Amino acid sequence: MSTVTQTERPADPGHGGEPVAHLAVAIVGNGFSGLGTAIRLRQAGEDNFLIFERHDDVGGTWRDNSYPGCACDVPSHLYSFSFAPNPDWSRSFSAQPEIHAYLQRVSAEYGIDRFTRNRHEVLDASWDEGAQHWVVTTSQGVWTADVLVLGSGALSDPSFPDVPGLDSFEGPVFHSATWRHDLDLTGRRVAVIGTGASAIQFVPEIAPTVGNLTVFQRTPPWIMPRGDRAITRLEKLLFRYVPATQRVVREAIYWARETFVFGFKDPKRMAKAAKIAEAHMRRQVRDPELREKITPSYSMGCKRILMSNDYLPALDRDNVEVVTEKIVEIQPHAVVTADGTEHEVDTIIAGTGFAIGDLPISHRVHGRDGRTMADHWNGSPFAHNGTMIAGFPNAFTLLGPNTGLGHNSVVFMIESQIALVMDTLRHMRTHGVGAVEPTPAAQEAFVAEMQRKTEGTVWVDGGCSSWYLDKNGKNSALWPTFTMPFRRRVRRFRPEEHTITPLAATRH
Repeated sequence: MSTVTQTERPADPGHGGEPVAHLAVAIVGNGFSGLGTAIRLRQAGEDNFLIFERHDDVGGTWRDNSYPGCACDVPSHLYSFSFAPNPDWSRSFSAQPEIHAYLQRVSAEYGIDRFTRNRHEVLDASWDEGAQHWVVTTSQGVWTADVLVLGSGALSDPSFPDVPGLDSFEGPVFHSATWRHDLDLTGRRVAVIGTGASAIQFVPEIAPTVGNLTVFQRTPPWIMPRGDRAITRLEKLLFRYVPATQRVVREAIYWARETFVFGFKDPKRMAKAAKIAEAHMRRQVRDPELREKITPSYSMGCKRILMSNDYLPALDRDNVEVVTEKIVEIQPHAVVTADGTEHEVDTIIAGTGFAIGDLPISHRVHGRDGRTMADHWNGSPFAHNGTMIAGFPNAFTLLGPNTGLGHNSVVFMIESQIALVMDTLRHMRTHGVGAVEPTPAAQEAFVAEMQRKTEGTVWVDGGCSSWYLDKNGKNSALWPTFTMPFRRRVRRFRPEEHTITPLAATRH
């Protein structure tokens, strides 16, 4: 494959003028998506690529989210690269430090560190039609690239609650994704806004040490028991010296989780699972009034199903209060709810998730017509096969629209998309292709298929509103069925579904 076409120079501090270098592939983000793409490029013999990472380490969301209790809700043996198994996972569900360390180790073992440019935030990426390449402007300079891979993901930019007066609060305010490890919460009066996947992990960790904890709940989550356990020494030895055993475990976990789709496709089938969650709550919460507050009124699966063995007991503590009234204002020392109550607090922690429906990176990527991805999407993100977008040649978005999951491992989806990236690159080089993008017809057919397959599922008929549906009420986040069909449809590049432009003489 190609090599660097010009010597890389120190970055231009003015971000203008001549590019630092021309690349075959520019990758944005160094989490699972960016790292996995880089490894596959190296395995294919490509060495003319760079990963642009705005922070100073590999890991993506598993670097950023370091709040107390942070862990994965997909079993460890499945939430990892298929080509880089880890026989030393300590638990069936790994904690954040262990996943972060895994990604650091994989990056080092595959020699990806030298292809990474940390503290290089991508400020703009614009397609140059004449030159048939991308112009990528970072905080450290400008590069050009034949191909752009967006691996920044959906969980990269924290979303704060839109509440009047938040800026007037005089105490510490931070998001769970930017945890204040320097702040001692002992004895403090803490408000937690949100009861999603992050909050149910850090609330039990801080509840015993804070003075008072007020949890502001908009919609209660369905919570299932977390079947976590330590992995034994014998199991680790087997995984290390008989690798086939770990592959068998991985396959078993994968197929077991695929069966969850049957429940998501029919809300009535979730009734049995809901009974398990209700029994779990009865065992763990003594106060019947509290149980009534935190019992969901929508079908299980409509929102993300959460797993915890310690969140519900934490809510039952004497120093913890659950407030279900809507927050209407934040004052310098209090959170005010719709019933007029002023809840005095000195610290606010937002557990309110991420900007999923309006990804910040989509405002920085300009296509052939000069408009951004966000302009094209208009509130409803879309991409052909969740990966390529008409009007944005030679660009791939990993974990893009309709590739999120409610039941299985997104690493499976990432690896599937990377296979499509690699096969597309092979086709481009074999056939002298300068630019490739999906046809509008193929893209529209895919988007229509996603909406059709979402009809009747728990995500739209479950009686709730969630991040699964965008502001226009469309499913632009989830892949709405089994994951194996997705892998089959993206395992090879399909020329008939794309507009292909021959390589121009002006191309580098």
